[in-house]
Amino acid sequence: MTAAGVICEYNPFHSGHLRQFAQLRERLGADTAIVCLMSGAFVQRGEVAVFSPAVRAAAAVECGADIVLELPVTHSLRSAEGFAAGGVDILTRLGAVDGFFFGAEHADEPELLRTAKILCSAEYEAALRELLQTRVSYPAARERALIACGGDGALLRRPNDILAAEYCKALVQQKSSLQPLVLPRGGDYHALDADAENPSATAVRALYPDGNWRALVPEAAAALYAGAERFTMAAGERAMLARLRGMARRDWEVVPYGSEGLWSAVYKAVQRESSVEAVITAAKSKRYVRTRLQRLLLCAYLGLTADELARPAEFVRVLALSTRGGRLLRRIRETSSVLCLNAGAHAPAGAQAELETRCAGLSTLFSTGTNAPAAALVQKGRVYHRKI
Repeated sequence: MTAAGVICEYNPFHSGHLRQFAQLRERLGADTAIVCLMSGAFVQRGEVAVFSPAVRAAAAVECGADIVLELPVTHSLRSAEGFAAGGVDILTRLGAVDGFFFGAEHADEPELLRTAKILCSAEYEAALRELLQTRVSYPAARERALIACGGDGALLRRPNDILAAEYCKALVQQKSSLQPLVLPRGGDYHALDADAENPSATAVRALYPDGNWRALVPEAAAALYAGAERFTMAAGERAMLARLRGMARRDWEVVPYGSEGLWSAVYKAVQRESSVEAVITAAKSKRYVRTRLQRLLLCAYLGLTADELARPAEFVRVLALSTRGGRLLRRIRETSSVLCLNAGAHAPAGAQAELETRCAGLSTLFSTGTNAPAAALVQKGRVYHRKI
């Protein structure tokens, strides 16, 4: 059995993801098992996921995934570089995954690997350091440094291309055995229009309150989303601000993404402003992109430190399985150097288990409530099984 992995968020799963599964199996064979390493309650942009990990995992398996594993929160709230490196490390350590697939606007594997090697070079690092001293933003400095080293700066302009380059960089740095499989990604990652041909998760989330999202989502996933508990940043804003205002200056000093005095600017804004959006607006500058501030605030709320974000995963959670996925999971548990625990199973005592418990509790404060009784088949704390 060929197995291919993907690092994902499925926030939420939509028809573009379904097309990606079809493209992969057309390339590797219809019997290819798909292993999804998916962000949990919080996603890489520094926001709460719109549905619970259990619902999103069930939707992915109902639409063709075979195994959905939960990416630890310490990995999902990293920068693009750290998110990619942590995910590649876990997929490699599973031991039974052959390929690693991801979407990109520039679906050119040789060019992405060439870019990755430049990003790993001492020449690039030196150019980046020099440009950062000119006070340009980090994304702009990266693009200019890549061009200066003979690379294509366009590969660092769009979200999927940026992640694709980081995935390839992680594969090179870790000398991973995973074979990269780049699939073409159409449309705009942040598009808000209802483009059924090339939907974005951003559009699905924006259209959800009005009920106009169904054309962008596979029917099997829509059935699960329709009655599911929904989460938004707005719902948890008061709880978040209350926790942030109670933090002392010494607490802010160890928050990730707060270097170069950014934590101090955020700390002052938190004491003064009455909304998270106002805090971000007050602290934002040309040098610091919005997503960095969102991750900083969310890490502060969750009590995560920079050291904790850098730790390797002690375990991953199994959230959902197909019948084929169950067979593959038995093989993974024989080969993996990272523990694969079923959803709800007791975790060994340690830092990751403590963080998991704390973050899971705090995530519930972002709930808007349930629109209708949740699908009976999706039960929090239990592995979801699709009998195919």
